[in-house]
Formats: sequence, C-alpha cells, structure tokens
Amino acid sequence: MRSSRLHSFRALLVVGIAALTGAYALFGAVSASATKTPFHVSQILLGTSLHHTYTSTGSTATRSETLSDPDDISRWGNDLFVGFQNGVGPQGQASTDGNLDSTVIELTLKGDVVAQWDVRGKADGVTADPGLGVLATVNEDAHSALYLIRPSAPARGAVTRYSYSESLPHKGGTDALSVNNGQILISASAPGTTGTAAPQPSYPAVYSVKLDATSKVARIAPLFFDESFATVANKGSSQYLKSTKLALTDPDSNEIVPSPGPRFAGDFMLTSQGDKEQIYVSGAGTAHQSLQVLSLTQSVDDTAWPTSTSGSLYSTDSTDDAVDVMTGPFVINQSIVAATPCGANGSPATCPAPKYPANYLATLNPNTGEVTRVAITGATYVPQGGLAFVAG
Repeated sequence: MRSSRLHSFRALLVVGIAALTGAYALFGAVSASATKTPFHVSQILLGTSLHHTYTSTGSTATRSETLSDPDDISRWGNDLFVGFQNGVGPQGQASTDGNLDSTVIELTLKGDVVAQWDVRGKADGVTADPGLGVLATVNEDAHSALYLIRPSAPARGAVTRYSYSESLPHKGGTDALSVNNGQILISASAPGTTGTAAPQPSYPAVYSVKLDATSKVARIAPLFFDESFATVANKGSSQYLKSTKLALTDPDSNEIVPSPGPRFAGDFMLTSQGDKEQIYVSGAGTAHQSLQVLSLTQSVDDTAWPTSTSGSLYSTDSTDDAVDVMTGPFVINQSIVAATPCGANGSPATCPAPKYPANYLATLNPNTGEVTRVAITGATYVPQGGLAFVAG
C-alpha cells in the first residue's frame, strides 16, 4: 500500500478526528438504523514494544531496532498478521539506519505477540489464507518479490521467497494481495516506474499468480489491464451502466467483498488510490469475468465490510506505529474505508495541507461513491492501510 506523506509530519501531535457531520448514508441492503455513536479506538500493540535484529548495509555487525511503519493487516482464525515496514524504501532501499528488512508479526486479537519473521524488502501486502499460509509482497515500486510464511513450520524453514516468473510487464512493483478460491490476486502497483517510455495500454492492473514450490517461482498472468473497459457503477450518474475505458495510474489495495450481503458481494475489488476509483470484478479469472468502476469522492486505501453490529475493526496506524482496535456499534455490510486525501493524484507535495487533511476513517456509499468521515473517540488514530473486521 502506498506510503502516506504523513511520515514527514510524525512529530505533529494528532489530537483526534473531527466529529461526524451527518447521519450515515443508507446503503442498499444495509440496515436503515445506521448509528451516530462514535467508534471507540484502543491501541493493542505498539511497534516500540517490539524489536528485530538485522545486519546493516556495509557492515557485518548485528544490530537491533524497534519496529515501525505498520501497514497491511490480515486475520487468520483468532490471530492477526501485520507487516511492519521498518523504514525500508518502496524499491527495497535501506532505511536511514541501514536496515533492509520488514517484519511480519503474528498477534492475538488482544494484541499479544505470538511470533515474528523478517522478510527482505518493504512489506506492502499481507494476507493470510488457511490453504496457503501467510503471503507478503515486498517493494511496491520496483524489485518486487513474494514471500510465503508458514506459521506452524520450524523457524528455519518457515519463510520462502518467490521470484516472479518474468520482469513485471507493468514496469513497477506489487502491492496488496487477496486469495479468491485458491487464486492469488496481486495489485500491479506503480505502473511505469522503471520504464523509459510512456505507460502503455497493455500494462496489467492485477496479476493472477500461481506458486511453483519446486522452483520458488511465482508465475504471473494478467487478470485485467489499466485500460480495460468497465461499466460505470455510480447510481445517479449520467454515465451509469455505460461502458468506459479505465485509465488507472495507482492500483493499490484489494479485497474480496463478503458474500452474501453488500453490493458487489463476492467480487474481487481493486482500489486505485490516486485515481479515486474502485474496480469490482465479477467472475475473476473466468470466461464470465466482468468489470464495474465506482468513482469516489475521496481517495481511499483499505476497505472493510462489518458482518456484525458488535464486532471489532482492527487497523494499523503508521503515524503512531500502532495496531488499533475499534468497537462500534457497526452497521452490517456498511463499507468502512481508510480515507487518504494526500494519496490522491494532484495532492500537494507538502501534505497534509488546506483541503487535504490527514488520513481519517470513513464510510463509503457503494451506490454513489460518497466518502463520509466518521466520529472517533479514544486513542489517537490516523489510519494508514490495513483494515480487518472480526465479527462479535
């Protein structure tokens, strides 16, 4: 997931999120009793409480540092998996202290650490799947790779690095990933980063990936392209249900929409953060695959769909190096997003700025694309990337 420009403002004290200005929009099949009660935030884990060891570039000495920059988060059973990027750059560049490794943490829903593993590069996408293990992509802009972590395996053999089967044709890196019925789907991020020519229509937006355990190769095939055609999904728009050609510049987070329930239930969803769009793919990877595009009123990163009114929403906060939990009540199937104004194309180089506030938690109307800030109480909280809902 793309790093926010908020990192340059880490010294600022974030005093909270502004109050909700109106009632939640009513979303299709969701309950009409949307609550105005603020979500309450509690920190369950701080990166400063954890350490990893590494060998600094240009040195043979082993060093230790606290963990920082948590980004993606995924749930597996009663545990969570979080990737801490530890200052590594988007092409795998060393942090300011010479570290080259991110750390994937396994923790309980209460925040107790179970295990941790280092992976070489900047961990952007992290997802857990019972049939595969824990998958992590590294380096969102270039020099990307994929790691498979088997939490129950002995430490020495728990982490396997997979190289992609070819130079990524979109000339960028890889970011978020989802597993859909055993199919690994990975965002093709930062298109054209390493290219010398202008972006081409043939750039893939998402890869379908198969792992070859013998060769340690991740074999890629395009799922769809940055300039594929999609049906406009914004109800009330003059273009509603018309076909349009995409022009994606920032494929980023992705998820599988829960089924049954919300609009687009069961679809694979890609967020193009800078473009303020979400692409919903029905029948992903089949002969019946079709795309819909929902234009948003604000740039967003991760999305979650509560399946219970009394559950918990887990999230990462890279500004405070924290893993947080939010309690509701929630509205079933009401889309919740991490709004990222500074992640939009055209946002100022120095950001936050006027009209471009710091990240905030919001709801998303899947019919209109409207993004609405929600009220927060409790701990200081600036959502970064990952959101994971656990039903009560």
